[in-house]
Amino acid sequence: MIGGIDTHTDVHEAAVIDTIGRYLATEAFPTTHEGYRRLLAWLRSHDQVLMVGMEGTGSFGAELARYQRASEITLVEADRLDRRTRRAAGKSDPAYAYAAATAVLPGRANGTPEDRDATGEATHALRVVRASAIKARTQTVNQPTPLIITAPAATREAPRSLTTAELIGRLVASRPGSDLTTPSAAVKPPLKCLAERYQHLSEEIAEADAELRTLITHTAPGLLATRSRDGNRRAVAGHRRGQPRQARLGSVLRPPMCGRTRAGCLGPH
Repeated sequence: MIGGIDTHTDVHEAAVIDTIGRYLATEAFPTTHEGYRRLLAWLRSHDQVLMVGMEGTGSFGAELARYQRASEITLVEADRLDRRTRRAAGKSDPAYAYAAATAVLPGRANGTPEDRDATGEATHALRVVRASAIKARTQTVNQPTPLIITAPAATREAPRSLTTAELIGRLVASRPGSDLTTPSAAVKPPLKCLAERYQHLSEEIAEADAELRTLITHTAPGLLATRSRDGNRRAVAGHRRGQPRQARLGSVLRPPMCGRTRAGCLGPH
């Protein structure tokens, strides 16, 4: 027989078909160790398990995939049903489980399941942490701009020629006073807070990069060398085309120019 599994957060729906595609049975099992044991015993109770098609081996079905590999079950990643098929079948977990099994039969489902071993789990978790830190840092570095634009001239003019790194360093080293009675003094503590947040996120990203580099060095050392060569070629090509290596915050603070405005003249927005 051939199995098919539709994975979810709390319950996995399993189905079995024979080698000519006839539906045999379907049943739901909880996403617990006991549930995985019962699911595998249920599959084997019908006949010899030739192969199991499953959707979400890298997400909802990651732990079940590990359990089945340990039980020497041949596992295939089944693609999600297309929209037309989902509309025809309706919201039916048994139908999705049968679809995963029938996709294996003609060889339409031949994806390689994700192998979420210890190294894979660590890499995935570090990438999630790194991506969220990069997103937060991008938001943080964009937030001083409106504060500086609306600040008094003395505060607004100073950072025009500074790079982002220079501006962050200057804001972190600043010492805002306790007198917040003037607009110029009132904007300095928030700017310092944002700069410190930017530095903290940069350190977090650097730590994640170092740990990822260590993991990749032990598992796929050739990948780092390939990445380094490609990155150097892109950097050299970009520099030859005259692209700046680091954008200056002053270019963001200056009013943008456009060729056509509503008045039909050149000038800042």
